[in-house]
Amino acid sequence: MLLKIVGVLVLLIILLAVGVYVWAGMTTDRLRAQTFETHSVTFPIPFPLDPAEVSAMGLTDDAARQLAQQRAIERGKHLVAARYTCTACHGQNFGGGVMVDAFPIGHLLAPNLTLGTGSRTADFQPRDWDRIVRHGVLRDGHPAVMPAEDFQSMSDEELSDIISYIRSLPPVNNTVPRSTFGPVGKILVATGQMKFAASVIPNHFSPHPIGPPDAAVSAEFGKHLASVCLGCHGPDLSGGPIKGGDPAWPPARNLTPDPTGLKGWTYDQFVTAFTKGQRPDGTMLRAPMSLVTAYGQKMTDVERQALWAYLQSLPPVSKKIESK
Repeated sequence: MLLKIVGVLVLLIILLAVGVYVWAGMTTDRLRAQTFETHSVTFPIPFPLDPAEVSAMGLTDDAARQLAQQRAIERGKHLVAARYTCTACHGQNFGGGVMVDAFPIGHLLAPNLTLGTGSRTADFQPRDWDRIVRHGVLRDGHPAVMPAEDFQSMSDEELSDIISYIRSLPPVNNTVPRSTFGPVGKILVATGQMKFAASVIPNHFSPHPIGPPDAAVSAEFGKHLASVCLGCHGPDLSGGPIKGGDPAWPPARNLTPDPTGLKGWTYDQFVTAFTKGQRPDGTMLRAPMSLVTAYGQKMTDVERQALWAYLQSLPPVSKKIESK
């Protein structure tokens, strides 16, 4: 009799697990089949030089275009090296890469952005770049796995500079398949613990800034730089569990000037953590923050000082975060 009871319980558990998996798969498919409408924007690639500068330098139209392109490429190279974590997903050569490669969660792949065979952007217009980068929406309206919520404050000029830089790179021949979710990934999506950026962004019709704030040691510029931190550290930068991230990742730290956050830290200690991955107590940062140090190293002193100025200007939020 006991064996029969155990057998029935095991069968029920198996049926429940199969039911949950089927439900998660159907829910994930339904969410991926959603369509989103966004505004249609345009901007120059590259941004032209100021007419006054062109006149002062006595440049011909062709020379002005060439100089504008050169400057845009240089700015774009810095943006992807220091501010926007594009290469973490798309690879150093932008020929495609891996965001997540773990069967239980899935194979979340970033496409080839170069002009080689398999390019996902070869015929992209500015509106297409805007839709995927700042809205997380594919050309057919379906949601992408692109973490577009991190790039809401990216200006038209910055996006234009990044495009100019990517298009200047050697073409890479690489066709990246569609991202797929594993059983754990489907459950995370179905239960709302992993969300598509298109469904998180509150308004797909809000205008974007034309240009970034002036690069200065100011909280305003620092806020602009910190916009890419919100996805992990939360809208008020007080930290907590990283939604949609690797379950093995520890909670994000509280970055506000509270005793449970960065109160008591010096600027030099912040720079050491941000560029070398070492906290004031000598312990080392863990992923994903340990991966960000490569970007902190490429930032200019002005950028790091501005980011620190902004973090110090935040209202303190008391939040004790238990590390895993």
